[in-house]
Amino acid sequence: MSIIRCFLAAFAATLLLGCGTALAQGDIRDAEIESTLRLYYTPIFKAAGLDASAVHVYIINDPQLNSFVAGGQNVFINTGTITRSETPNQLVGIVAHETGHIAGGHLIRTEEALRNASIESIIALVAGAAAGAAGHNMGMGTLGAEGVGTRSFLAFSVAQEATADQAALNFLDKTHQSARGLLQFFQILQGTELLTGIRETPYLRTHPLTSQRVDYIRNHVEHSPYSDVPDPPEWVELHKRMKAKLISFLNAPSVTLRQYPPSDTSIAGRYARAIANYRIPDLKKAVDLMDGLIKDEPKNPFFYEMKGQMLFENGHVKDALGPYREAVRLSPDIALLKVELGQVEIETEDPTLLKDAITHLRSAVVYENRNPDAWHFLGVAYGKSGDEGNALLALAEESMANGNAKAARSQADRASHLLPFGSPAQLRAEDIKFEAEHAIKKDNK
Repeated sequence: MSIIRCFLAAFAATLLLGCGTALAQGDIRDAEIESTLRLYYTPIFKAAGLDASAVHVYIINDPQLNSFVAGGQNVFINTGTITRSETPNQLVGIVAHETGHIAGGHLIRTEEALRNASIESIIALVAGAAAGAAGHNMGMGTLGAEGVGTRSFLAFSVAQEATADQAALNFLDKTHQSARGLLQFFQILQGTELLTGIRETPYLRTHPLTSQRVDYIRNHVEHSPYSDVPDPPEWVELHKRMKAKLISFLNAPSVTLRQYPPSDTSIAGRYARAIANYRIPDLKKAVDLMDGLIKDEPKNPFFYEMKGQMLFENGHVKDALGPYREAVRLSPDIALLKVELGQVEIETEDPTLLKDAITHLRSAVVYENRNPDAWHFLGVAYGKSGDEGNALLALAEESMANGNAKAARSQADRASHLLPFGSPAQLRAEDIKFEAEHAIKKDNK
């Protein structure tokens, strides 16, 4: 569903991803949060001369301060960095710096180590490093058979950090945005280091922060004509809602309700209480709060999505259809919403909705082609429709997205024999077989 999900009260403190795999740490998918971050970061990516649609931003479920780039044009940011940020400008400054690493080609030195690394393995590496740090086994995560230490995998030199700073300041000036947020983030990190006496913060372990770098950015802030440019009001409001959503999913409902008491009548406050009540679960109170938000903003697709999730997760599958359909109608270009609607259509067990589910999911995988859940649901929909060939093809795509080359090869081979010879689907099955065999050979070296 919002793919930040909690199913029952017994799992109220557990974050789930995709088909319901419980996560202690991993990545979070949420259409609303991703849309907000994309709005913030697109101007920076464009200023750097990058194709904004080709840069992927991943949200890591980790309360510590950190962000990093890895495996090409991929930016990773921790939930802790988002929830502890005070302004959108701080988040923009952080990603402007990471974009400086991409634009500066600082990732080339790890190309060999990361050649076979999937996004999932990168996230697993970082999650393992975080767990190791908690046990004082600092930075000893490994990446597949390459055995790349986290520190060497993510770390940049002081010179590269300074170069990324300079690029970030250039990008911020180009987009007429303040560098004050980046300075504030570095000052927070300096305070953390002084407080602990050691570089415990993951960001500091991989991004060496010197007083010269901070002074350089401070000097820029003092002289830039854009230093006092405020964040757009709509960005500030979206930031409040994004933080409220993360806080209410990542903390116990009692914590959320203390932080957002009934006296807080803001949209963000009501949103947080709605999610907290849904997780208790008090479905009536949660849905009543969402209905109030929908009344105030009837064109907000994410309020309908959240209402649909609440109903679906509490067993009201058919009642969830309407809100999800409205979410997709309002934002037809957001593929994750179509994945969620497709799943709900399948779960109704109404065979007349399978065609719609297939349509929504086929549209979604054009943009979510690395999303194993989207392929899984598409495979289920084809299977329930009696189309075994396309079902196996979708499951082969799911296996490839999950990094399971052996399963992908087997499923693609079976699909190829069932699909019409020479059809686009049959040719794609042959392509998957080739890709899977190539991956298997590399793994065996």
